[in-house]
Amino acid sequence: MPMDRTLQSENMRSPTVLSIDCLKGSSKGDEWTGDMLQTGDIVEEIRIGSGSGLTHNAPFKGGKSGVQKILHTAYRNKETSILVRVRRGSDGFAQLQACIVPNESGGKRQYMLRSIADPNYAVGFSDRTESECFELQASRNSRMVSELSRTRLQDGYVSYPWERRTQEMLSVPSSSHFLSILLLPKASDRVASRYNDLEDTLARANAWLNASQASGVPIVFMNIQTESLLTKISGETASSTVNAGSLSDLSNLANASLYGFEDYHGIDIGVVRAVRLWYAPLAGEIAIEIKLKEDDTKLGFAISRTEEGFIYISSVMDGDENVPSTRSGLSTLYKESVRASKLLVVSRLSNQKVLPWMVSFTGALRCFDIVSLSQKLSLHRHANMPILMHVLLWDQSLVSRGFGSARLRVPSPSVLPLPSEVRLAHKPNDNQILPMPPEEPNESIVTSDQPDRRLQRDTAGEVSFRFHDFSLPNNWV
Repeated sequence: MPMDRTLQSENMRSPTVLSIDCLKGSSKGDEWTGDMLQTGDIVEEIRIGSGSGLTHNAPFKGGKSGVQKILHTAYRNKETSILVRVRRGSDGFAQLQACIVPNESGGKRQYMLRSIADPNYAVGFSDRTESECFELQASRNSRMVSELSRTRLQDGYVSYPWERRTQEMLSVPSSSHFLSILLLPKASDRVASRYNDLEDTLARANAWLNASQASGVPIVFMNIQTESLLTKISGETASSTVNAGSLSDLSNLANASLYGFEDYHGIDIGVVRAVRLWYAPLAGEIAIEIKLKEDDTKLGFAISRTEEGFIYISSVMDGDENVPSTRSGLSTLYKESVRASKLLVVSRLSNQKVLPWMVSFTGALRCFDIVSLSQKLSLHRHANMPILMHVLLWDQSLVSRGFGSARLRVPSPSVLPLPSEVRLAHKPNDNQILPMPPEEPNESIVTSDQPDRRLQRDTAGEVSFRFHDFSLPNNWV
């Protein structure tokens, strides 16, 4: 066409020059400002080395390939500092102070220039006619809009000091303050080939939480979720499960606790849908350090366990100011819990969590035995080793009050703020289910004087714990 022939003739009359190619943009997009080199700028001068180094002026012999040879020689001689001066339009000039680096995407012995002021910004060279360069310079605004639409956010992996953070940012090193219990679906027959549905597991989780709160355990609901556990199934179990072989079967899985599929080896795989209930103490955890003396013959407190699996301080000895429980402030804290109609629940012993953490297929709670706990506490006394015990708090003001001589430690709220009843009084989202609060929580509280049916003493090893002949109906240490 006549127009194409006109363009070809103009290009033939326009000399070939060395121009800039913007390979990587700067961190702030400054390559589109007048101070940075832009695609289409015409190279007028290249100065290699510091000071008065070797200078090359336009026209450049060999164009782009000749300049690449110059860059290769300079890079091999470890002269990587370079200053590039360009012309923009008829009377505009700009320059870039950069260093010579290999351009891996360009091929062997290909180099690019990386800005010293912004290492993200890199440019290369291309052979173009002068008229093409002017057209590129005139189309800066349209190219800027086009670049905006093409630019994508990038992500990647960065290192993180996990070991140091878990030691410094947690009140109990390498141990979280997230509390949860996992409930497996209950088997509906003796051979465990059939299981109750998901709604039954959710109901049992809700009942466990309500019962714990009603007994005085100072915890609040946080969240609830299902967890998928893989297991191998066969025989009657495989035939009784919901088959997830097609999309049409998905509607049958909504409330199923166990469904199966066959892998490419022909093995039946079962997926058990358990329920994890997340909860938190009302006002966080607090650490009590019980220091012992050589003449201590007793610790001065008793421990028991609720039906829901929580270990708690059930009694303290009164009238003796020299027992460890009184010296450490544990007795005072226990009396505060009685006045608040709450249980003084032990959450950790020597930084190890002692809370219930699982419910089996048979419905049995996995929790800690108070006999073994009593043995360990007594061994601390015999070895004259201090006891570090964490308990669940129900009122944050207890920390500020300090209980006189009590040695209490609590994590800084600025590091890991734990939820309070006020903070949890927000409207739940669609994925959360808030249980109804118990109607009469105070009637289920147990003290050493008024035992209740809900809180039963573990008597599995009572005979082995008569180090002292106390006439109190609890596991004393």
